[in-house]
Amino acid sequence: MKTNYEQIIEAVNKASNILISFNRNWSGDAVASALALRLWLLKLGKKVEIAAERASIASPYSFLPGFSHIKSELDNLRKFIISLDITNTEVAQIEYQVDNNKLDFIVSPKNGFFTNEDISSHTSGFKYDLIIIVSSPDFESLGSIYDRDTEFFFDTTVINIDHQAANDNYGQINLVNLNDVASAEILYNLFNEAKLEIDPDIATCLLAGLISETKSFKTTNVTPKTLSIASELISLEGRREEIINALYRSRQMNVLKLWGSVLMNLQSAFENRIMWSIIKAEDFIATETKPDDLRDVVDELIVSMPQAQIIVIAYEKINNDNKHELKAIVHSVKNFDALYLTQPAQAIGTRNYAVLSLAEPIAESTGALIKSIEEKMRRLES
Repeated sequence: MKTNYEQIIEAVNKASNILISFNRNWSGDAVASALALRLWLLKLGKKVEIAAERASIASPYSFLPGFSHIKSELDNLRKFIISLDITNTEVAQIEYQVDNNKLDFIVSPKNGFFTNEDISSHTSGFKYDLIIIVSSPDFESLGSIYDRDTEFFFDTTVINIDHQAANDNYGQINLVNLNDVASAEILYNLFNEAKLEIDPDIATCLLAGLISETKSFKTTNVTPKTLSIASELISLEGRREEIINALYRSRQMNVLKLWGSVLMNLQSAFENRIMWSIIKAEDFIATETKPDDLRDVVDELIVSMPQAQIIVIAYEKINNDNKHELKAIVHSVKNFDALYLTQPAQAIGTRNYAVLSLAEPIAESTGALIKSIEEKMRRLES
């Protein structure tokens, strides 16, 4: 029986036009792994594109090679073909015009005439013959890329590459390895299995994925194998300094001030397994930051508080119409489903990172949310 690595290599060799996609949260491991995969497939002579739902904030991974090639939507998935039978007469001229939102094709025969029976239409097959999805627990985590073209994802072979326990194994080929700390680590093993050279650009992407997912090797799940792979990637000219400068040495002063506001209001529940804080609209104004900057804060809390399994940050934002809106970020660090923990609220996001609306007043609704999350965690463990 063929291994998953062998099945993937065989599927890639058979494919000619490949799509890569990843979760709409644009996690560092997902972005970096997708870019490494693109470079590897190009080396194999494949046509390859990357598409992911448009990010809500500027990505710190824009320095990685090939980042500008990430598309925000799928276009020309299928062609609509209109056929004209020219058995009885040849075509002299073809024109077209748009009239009242209708596209008219004007075909002039050399002699004789065409009839309705000479016309037929059909759609072509899908543009891509293989889909590779990285660091995404399910189709829904792809967001609009999946929602707009669900038929395409069900009718095309899917390779699912991930390291998360919450993965639904939704692909025809599933390379889900819970012993690896990042999808970048899985890809490193795949590339070695395929015996294709890892060049400096691929090494840089893989190293960026490892560094991002382990918060620069500070998380508790880092293994000797992970460190050994990182060392090998550096020896292959992976640009560690470039990665560290882009991800950790470019913090702006206002974001550091926002961290301070979060820490001042930080509270804990369920034996420090839930850490939470509340940020008011005035905090954003005083620090000249936006709610999107809270992602950096969540990352810092993950590194600083390894005992935390759930991190919640409730915040108050002012909309364009000057109305206050109350939201909460729920980040699951361990093997808990953030979307389940926030029910019955209509949260959006993934199992690891969910955003939901809160009712006024913010302190009371946040307290109720924390209590509900703790109760669900206790039930899951009972």
